[in-house]
Amino acid sequence: MSTTATMGEMANSAVEFYPKGTRGAGSGGKADGSQAGGDFGATVMELTELMELRGTDALQKIQENYGDTEGLCQRLQSSTTEGLSGDPADLERRYQAFGQNFIPPKKAKTFLELVWEALQDVTLIILEAAAIISLGLSFYQPPGKDTESCGNLTGSAEDEGEGDTGWIEGAAILLSVVCVVLVTAFNDWSKEKQFRGLQSRIEQEQRFTVVRKGNVIQIPVADMVVGDMAQVKYGDLLPADGILVQGNDLQLDESSLTGESDHVRKSVDKDPMLLSGTHVMEGSGRMLVTAVGVNSQTGIIFTLLGAGELEEEAKDKKGKQPDGAVENNQNKAKKQDGGVAMEMQPLKSAEGGEVEDREKKKTSVPKKEKSVLQGKLTKLAVQIGKAGLVMSAITVIILVLYFVINTFVVEGQSWLAECTPVYIQYFVKFFIIGVTVLVVAVPEGLPLAVTISLAYSVKKMMKDNNLVRHLDACETMGNATAICSDKTGTLTTNRMTVVQSHIGDVHHRVVPDPGQINPRTLDLLVHAIAINSAYTSKILPPDVEGGLAKQVGNKTECGLLGFVLDLQQDYAPVREQMPEERLYKVYTFNSVRKSMCTVIKMPDGSFRLYSKGASEIMLKKCSSILEANGEPRTFRPRDRDEMVKQVIEPMACEGLRTICIAYRDLPSIPEPDWENEADIVTDLTCITVVGIEDPVRPEVPEAIRKCQRAGITVRMVTGDNINTARAIAVKCGIIHPGDDFICIDGKEFNRRIRNEKGEIEQERIDKIWPKLRVLARSSPTDKHTLVKGIIDSTVLEQRQVVAVTGDGTNDGPALKKADVGFAMGIAGTDVAKEASDIILTDDNFSSIVKAVMWGRNVYDSISKFLQFQLTVNVVAVIVAFTGACITQDSPLKAVQMLWVNLIMDTFASLALATEPPTEDLLLRKPYGRNNPLISLTMMKNILGHGVYQLIIIFTLLFIGEHIFNIDSGRNAPLHSPPSEHYTIIFNTFVLMQLFNEINARKIHGERNVFDGIFANPIFCTIVVGTFAVQIVIVQWGGKPFSCAPLNMEQWLWCLFVGVGELLWGQVIATVPTERLPCLKEAGLGLEPSEDEGEDMADDEEEIDCAERELRRGQILWFRGLNRIQTQMEVVSTFKRSGSFQGAVRRRSSVLSQLHDVNTISTPSHVALSTATANTSPAPGNASGESIP
Repeated sequence: MSTTATMGEMANSAVEFYPKGTRGAGSGGKADGSQAGGDFGATVMELTELMELRGTDALQKIQENYGDTEGLCQRLQSSTTEGLSGDPADLERRYQAFGQNFIPPKKAKTFLELVWEALQDVTLIILEAAAIISLGLSFYQPPGKDTESCGNLTGSAEDEGEGDTGWIEGAAILLSVVCVVLVTAFNDWSKEKQFRGLQSRIEQEQRFTVVRKGNVIQIPVADMVVGDMAQVKYGDLLPADGILVQGNDLQLDESSLTGESDHVRKSVDKDPMLLSGTHVMEGSGRMLVTAVGVNSQTGIIFTLLGAGELEEEAKDKKGKQPDGAVENNQNKAKKQDGGVAMEMQPLKSAEGGEVEDREKKKTSVPKKEKSVLQGKLTKLAVQIGKAGLVMSAITVIILVLYFVINTFVVEGQSWLAECTPVYIQYFVKFFIIGVTVLVVAVPEGLPLAVTISLAYSVKKMMKDNNLVRHLDACETMGNATAICSDKTGTLTTNRMTVVQSHIGDVHHRVVPDPGQINPRTLDLLVHAIAINSAYTSKILPPDVEGGLAKQVGNKTECGLLGFVLDLQQDYAPVREQMPEERLYKVYTFNSVRKSMCTVIKMPDGSFRLYSKGASEIMLKKCSSILEANGEPRTFRPRDRDEMVKQVIEPMACEGLRTICIAYRDLPSIPEPDWENEADIVTDLTCITVVGIEDPVRPEVPEAIRKCQRAGITVRMVTGDNINTARAIAVKCGIIHPGDDFICIDGKEFNRRIRNEKGEIEQERIDKIWPKLRVLARSSPTDKHTLVKGIIDSTVLEQRQVVAVTGDGTNDGPALKKADVGFAMGIAGTDVAKEASDIILTDDNFSSIVKAVMWGRNVYDSISKFLQFQLTVNVVAVIVAFTGACITQDSPLKAVQMLWVNLIMDTFASLALATEPPTEDLLLRKPYGRNNPLISLTMMKNILGHGVYQLIIIFTLLFIGEHIFNIDSGRNAPLHSPPSEHYTIIFNTFVLMQLFNEINARKIHGERNVFDGIFANPIFCTIVVGTFAVQIVIVQWGGKPFSCAPLNMEQWLWCLFVGVGELLWGQVIATVPTERLPCLKEAGLGLEPSEDEGEDMADDEEEIDCAERELRRGQILWFRGLNRIQTQMEVVSTFKRSGSFQGAVRRRSSVLSQLHDVNTISTPSHVALSTATANTSPAPGNASGESIP
């Protein structure tokens, strides 16, 4: 009962937490509550209290207050049969009284907050500091004229009054920092906006079936109101709290709220309470909605979390430290991803959620989802950053030493007090040069490029019917090596029609004429189909004249109902005569039974059971069969084998699904024991066996051919008969006659993979899976076993990356286990969508191929960007370093470097990360997970272009003044005006990058770098735009950019050298990569080790394998993340939480508040069984040890 108590406490506290008077909040305090019930006979408070009870307590309360459920229904002015009227005024009244079915999301970060975050970048802070010092010193005028002694250092200040312009450099640096910050903030902002757009799109897609004005309609979840009559069925995720009015064999998974993994049976007379956020695992029924949005059980928990955060902020402002408020850091992690995620992923299971939270805490900045690719990249960025740090430190040290030795030793000057500001200005200048080297060396554009590329792909994938729920799934898909696909609806059109039937000993190859069938048999057949199928399945007239009739509901049942109509009969009158409420008992379809049965009470008091299901399973339960005259005759095992050979196998070999329809009459006295299903569903009389055709989608064979060409193996995993499955697999092109492949059914599969003790052995799976193409009659467990077996297999040197499609509730485990889980948007249940990474909005296999294309494109886009970025990095760092060491001044000034950095990082990542995919991507094999980011070809390109650029720049640096016949810019004194010499170097450098950006579009050594360039308008715009800005900077940039205007001839030379990059690119492409053995090491040296992630996960063996798999990418990312940031985060957390003790105290008080603490397997994970309140470790306790 502790759970109930918890819920009660939570609810009561939540009501006070929620700000009063807001629409959608329902009642604020009790005062509002009593008013709210003015129109209706029940208040929000009463209903919320009612929903906290379970079982008999709840029934008792309903009886005391309302008489019965029917009474409550009348109080809420609703009807159990007709539902609400759907009148807008009535709905609005309900919104006002009971709130909307919407949990308000956490508000998005404002642009200013994002700007503030962007400013936290360490390199930028260093630059800002240096710039401010430089500014301050430039305004400092030493007293008197004693500076002559330092005169040779300051240079001729008289030159055009240059002394007054010393501030410009500092100001320019600050300005460029502002630019970088704004661009970064804008990128983050647009990304968050996209993410929220995606979330709201997912929410809009979620619809639920309700009865209004007697009609069954589907409405968006947010439109549900208290008093609605909702139809719940197998696979639904309940969007609101309610009371069961009528149910058939209903079982719910309430683990998300209670932590109990066993399914809970719900019935009108024992436990009618249905709670939001729980999953329907079996059965169907109708419920009266009693609480929505923030007043539902899920909403109350979210409100608790949210309110804790609001209180915390409020008290922080007053300067008090709260002691009982929910520590806001705990749920920061949970809600960072735009709190909109709440409706999309209502509640995680206790086990899953808390592990994830501990992980999230480790990231220190738990903001975005990370993936394998981002892990590799971050690692690379950190390595490069470290190298840059070393280089910049050496640069500063050399410059300072050189200056000191030159000034005080060689020239023998003494340190004069009045010259101190001048010396300091020199040191600041050296420091700025050092920081500049660092700025260029740190490729902060890498993570940005991934984000842009993924966000862009996700947006475009929407158009290709892929709704991506987890960003990294998109990139993982590019590495997929195997796809395990369902058959029904994915490979086939999911439009079922009965094309053959076996009735009364006659095999009809077309739908028979009703006159050919005995009237009694026909009547039984119509009743069996009409009554023994969900009443939500029906055939509606076509939308357009002459089109196909619309099938609503379960497609197999629609096929059977269509068969009734083809026999010139009608199922509607039968259903009117026997409404759903009067069905005596329903055994709903599930993957174990593979059949569905309905019991009705006959007028004479006896019972009749109608049953339908997979033919070979059903025929085993039949003991008689209807003859042509409509009379039953005995049906022996020998007859059954005969029927399988003569009827079922021929149908299956034509790719038809065979369904057997049967019935049984049961006596009323004694009444059968309905719970004993085995005794009831046996001794049946077979009415007919029908063959249902579900044609292969026309585009599927081509899509599968593309997959096979791209090195991806497609396997079909289906619940159908082996012959049907094989026939469809041949039509799709999954198997080709003459190939070496295995097609087996679930039974045989289990026999082969288990040892004598019945345990699954990996070695045995390894013998089967490489050749397995079709797994028929498979249970969800078989699907999960297969996926796990392929992923864990070590037979091939590359680990397999597996994508799985699923639509049923029971596909959840396999979808979660897979690297990428695809759920069906149309046929899929909410549970499947919850477990998936990508939702196929058109249920079509060819959309999966599009996802592969986009995934590979992301990988390639990043590689293009890397190739470009690293070339610039290498060159800029070497130029700045050697230039500084030889000429005491970097040829590229700080502001120029920042401009180069902007081109390199932000613009290039935009330009190269938005290349659209081409079909050519499907012509190569997958990269594999452990593939180095930088291939040998890329390494060759980077080094090749680097050499070209360095030769040009050093030539210009040391003999440029002679070539162009201009003054040398080397060894210029402090504050001297910009020289043409250094401007030419800067201009040439930028133009070379610009043309190299075009080279970077191809990374596999292709010669035509212009191929498809106009298909990417963003790229063209950026290249042209950058060039235009460069002209402005050089001609009119003046002192801030250290540029002197160039004449036409000089410009042409710069352009000529730039275009040389394209020609040089052709030369590099001619050199065969194999001839350069020295590259091998470099190409592989950057390979981030995949094993690190696994080691870390192995330490926590309690975490099950699926979790570990899901988190492998995350772990890589956490490891790569900068240590400094972690430390800063911890320090700031300490400041925020007053003291560590305070944090611990507060955390334990939260735990006691939600006191149902559930400790899982080891003391190191503390999880709240209320799953949503999964608190992450207390601040400063990043490793997640348990806190007493």
